[in-house]
Amino acid sequence: MFYWLFTAVVLAAILIGFYIYNYFDKLSTTRRNLERIQNKWGRPVNARRNFKLIAAYLNGFDGPGKISGVIANDLDLNNVFNYVDRTNSKPGKQYLYKRLFTPDTNFESLLKFDKKIDALNMPRPDQELIELELARLNSPDAYYLAELFLKEHEFLLVPLMSIYIRFSGVAIIGLIISLFIVPTVVSFMVLIALLVGNIALHFGTRNKISSYTRSLPQLIILHSVAKRLSKKITQENDEQLRVSLSRLSGLNRTLKFTNFESKIAGNPDNLSYAFYKLIKMFFLLEPLMFISSVKRINKYRGDIEVLYKYVGEIDMLIAIQSVRVGLPHYSKPVFYTENMKMDLEDMYHPLIYNCVPNSIHTRTDEGVLITGSNMSGKTTFIRSIAINTLLAQTIYTTCTSAYKAPLLKIQTSIRTTDELGEHKSYFQAEALSILDIINQSGGDEQVKSLIIIDEIFRGTNTIERIAAAKSVLTYLTDNKNFVFVSTHDLELAELLDNDYAVYSFEESVNDTRLVFDYKMKTGVLKNKNGIAILETIGYPETVVEDAYIVSEELKRKYVL
Repeated sequence: MFYWLFTAVVLAAILIGFYIYNYFDKLSTTRRNLERIQNKWGRPVNARRNFKLIAAYLNGFDGPGKISGVIANDLDLNNVFNYVDRTNSKPGKQYLYKRLFTPDTNFESLLKFDKKIDALNMPRPDQELIELELARLNSPDAYYLAELFLKEHEFLLVPLMSIYIRFSGVAIIGLIISLFIVPTVVSFMVLIALLVGNIALHFGTRNKISSYTRSLPQLIILHSVAKRLSKKITQENDEQLRVSLSRLSGLNRTLKFTNFESKIAGNPDNLSYAFYKLIKMFFLLEPLMFISSVKRINKYRGDIEVLYKYVGEIDMLIAIQSVRVGLPHYSKPVFYTENMKMDLEDMYHPLIYNCVPNSIHTRTDEGVLITGSNMSGKTTFIRSIAINTLLAQTIYTTCTSAYKAPLLKIQTSIRTTDELGEHKSYFQAEALSILDIINQSGGDEQVKSLIIIDEIFRGTNTIERIAAAKSVLTYLTDNKNFVFVSTHDLELAELLDNDYAVYSFEESVNDTRLVFDYKMKTGVLKNKNGIAILETIGYPETVVEDAYIVSEELKRKYVL
């Protein structure tokens, strides 16, 4: 009798100890999360991001208007995302990432989106409570929630294995009880064999079902977070949300044994989570979770998506407010519906600290040619135009004091490289890139293009480069596109005549240093600094002098 009483007391003490530990650990986690939320408001978050998992939701989208990998690389979109991302949950990260890569070309949709941002503009203490709730979905496992509704789930385990998984836990419990009643060596050896076998089976099935079993505890948290947020925030799809919450309540009841994990999954570093991982291995809880739930998940995929989008969008909208607070200055875009002009005031690049703002005013029948010295800022300027157009049509926020333009399709050719594996020269790769732009910028396109080209046709000789560039650029403006091109070829300005306005970025020489003001001026570049750069970084004096002499001879010979 004393033996059983002692065992019961020890077990009760362990359970009470775990409860007290989890209670104070939860308080500590909440306190840390709140401090993190307060510290990051209005500031970029410097953190390592797993873009493979972040992009999972975007990769499941096949609709039109998706930014290509080439354009994303040209605009450094992953780094732009790093700057914009102030989200608190993994679904929020994925939702924001997809938004950034799918610019909207519907005026009414963008206006509605801005109203959603404004609707969440509340006192910071109230926002912080919402962000705390969202932070419950900050576990890396929450990245896998999107997979629950992005694809149909198949039953991956053979029937005999499924039967064993269902009953092995009962057998282990029975053996443990028998050892307390009548301890025998046979029972002990069978128990050890079952435990070792279950550990092997746990790891053997893990790769097949890992994304599924990692996401199920997060699904319970998602349901809880969405339910709590729905009591604080009202949106236009509230009725659909209520229906989905109700349907998934039934699914949650079938996942009761994951409730404990869902409560501790927000902090996978605590002791309870480590203990629970051992229990999962011994009793095959992950494959059991898969077997008992896979059919039901397929049935409720649409409802899971409703909750995911609801939570992800709220997280994203608050993050956008944080971005606006932290910018030196910003404006909401004004979209022209009839007027085919672009007016950008005090525009800057969000990723460049203390970036010098510039303004530009242009129209579709007049392209913009940017000349400039090396390192003077011309590429940064044209890239800034594309990034601000993207931000305008995604997060309804621009790094300008005023942004006015039509809704546009973004096309770029900035970081062209040769493709040795496909036996393409640099010029071939560049020509194909620009051909793709031409094919998508015809006169019959409903949405006109913003076209950004850096150093057009730099991969071929001067005469053919200038001739080809002139023809292409004239074609693009003839088809009523906004065209911005940087070049070192000053002859292009004369050939393009009235079809293109010409601007330049220049520098001044201060002792042995080149000083850039990064301000755009009207007209053609007056100075070239290639040889001056050689001089400032310490090239031998004879090399520099000889280069200047040859340069003057070439200018006279070719009238450059």
